Amino acid sequence: MNNTTLIEKFLDYYWLSSGASQNTLLAYRSDLRLFSKFLDNDISNVDGTVINNYFKHRNLSAATQARILTCFRIFYQYLITQQLIKTNPTTKLRHPKKTQKLPIFLNIEEVDQLLNAPDKNTVFGMRDRAMLELLYSCGLRVSELITLDYHNINLNEEYIRIHGKGNKERLLPMGEMAMDYLNTYEQKARPFLLKSGQTDHYFLSNRGSGMSRQNFFYIIKAYATKAGIDKPLSPHTLRHAFATHLVQSGADLRSVQLMLGHSDISTTQIYTHIQNVQLKSQHSKHHPRG
Repeated sequence: MNNTTLIEKFLDYYWLSSGASQNTLLAYRSDLRLFSKFLDNDISNVDGTVINNYFKHRNLSAATQARILTCFRIFYQYLITQQLIKTNPTTKLRHPKKTQKLPIFLNIEEVDQLLNAPDKNTVFGMRDRAMLELLYSCGLRVSELITLDYHNINLNEEYIRIHGKGNKERLLPMGEMAMDYLNTYEQKARPFLLKSGQTDHYFLSNRGSGMSRQNFFYIIKAYATKAGIDKPLSPHTLRHAFATHLVQSGADLRSVQLMLGHSDISTTQIYTHIQNVQLKSQHSKHHPRG
């Protein structure tokens, strides 16, 4: 079996067994194909030294190397289950230590400025305000926001049903302000955007179809400029703000983890680091011996 066929069989298996997102599958396909081109032989006939040499050859960052190593571990474990190899060549390899970068986040005043930027008297302003409010209220990923279906929002029950990474489902409570703006969008803006068409997409573009990731990215950047926020901003920034403000207000990490849809609580712990940095800043600024 050639390398290309083996890689595709693995990806089919991994998708069926894990429900991995298309972005993950595309990344793993690219990782394995590049590794295959580097090799002089069968991709199943390698050891840890070969993999280490590959990483040195590409001069990868710690974060990229860690992601690729995860891919390789899953791939070679699959080969073991298929009885194509006996040992996993990645067993003794360790993830490199990554420099932890704190995400860019907005304080509460900046969030208010951003959320107030859309013109609530226009159809597009109603839609955009509802999208921004929902992002901040529930801490959604942008992919979860733009793929949201109409039947997954229940304003009467005050919850939203999200299908996140790996198609994992979670129910999230919505704040009263978010529900108010969603109700306004449903009543006054969505019917106009829908025109005479039919779609289950909740948030619609001016063409009556689902909102694209790129379109929403430009929208939020434009509102950041309008609000006078001089920070690199993306839809993910409101997700960070959601988690940071919850932790600052005393929410326990386990609850925040569940709301964000993180599979590992260590991913959520970065928000405690943000809080610590803020506390240190306040101490330095206001303490007489800071």
